[in-house]
Amino acid sequence: MKIGFIGAGKVGVSLGKYFSENGMEISGYFSRTERSARDAAEFTGSELFLSPEQLIIGSDAVFLTVTDGAIKDTYLSLPKELLKGKQLCHCSGAMSAEEAFPNISDFGAKGTSIHPLFPISSKTESYMELRNAFFCIEGGCAAEWSAILSDMGNPTRIITSDIKNRYHAACSVASNLVCGLMAESAELLEQCGFTEEEALSALEPLAMSNMKRIFTVGPTAALTGPVERNDVSTIKKHIACINGGNDSDIYRAVSKKLTEMAKERHPQADYTEMEKLLR
Repeated sequence: MKIGFIGAGKVGVSLGKYFSENGMEISGYFSRTERSARDAAEFTGSELFLSPEQLIIGSDAVFLTVTDGAIKDTYLSLPKELLKGKQLCHCSGAMSAEEAFPNISDFGAKGTSIHPLFPISSKTESYMELRNAFFCIEGGCAAEWSAILSDMGNPTRIITSDIKNRYHAACSVASNLVCGLMAESAELLEQCGFTEEEALSALEPLAMSNMKRIFTVGPTAALTGPVERNDVSTIKKHIACINGGNDSDIYRAVSKKLTEMAKERHPQADYTEMEKLLR
């Protein structure tokens, strides 16, 4: 199977390099910017295409690795008479294959969503870590791509289109929302006289040790701290020193979730006062 990419950003280049390193044939790249497509082709040992039509003709599977907001429009702009027998794939976690490629079966093609649960941050380095990524797959060729990625050593799961939004929300909580929580923590230390660099350096062993334990024993069993101890007086002090507005809302909202977890872990304890405080 020859795999081509429309879009030569971080995701397209990283996947192309990862696939080629695992013995798959990359036909090449097309991009609105010829320079980026040329760089991607050189990096992956594939060809530069000067039009999407040429890339489709030279590929069996075409990945639309453009921004999420441009996937559907890019698909709609493609010449439908060239799609017969082709696979079209995208890598959005929030968009289903049907949403991205409406009526694709009418043109004799199949659409698939292939989403790596992994933060791809570099065009030239992230591919080296993709062997650790879990892939969730949905759409017409899900079983085929699950087998391909499993052969590469990646764990996979086939999901249905109706749960795509909930699935992506879960990914965002574990990835993007954690960035917000760490920013809040660092800002509080900066108010104590730390520089941002010093704050992050101090927080790293705390955060990394906690994350390791979460993935070893589970979030509820890993929970420690004043909410888990039902230490209402300490939580009052925290609320008093945290600025109002979004900062306070963040602290209260996450602490409410921690209270639910603490009640599950300690069903004999009475968290009524804690729950009243966090309202």
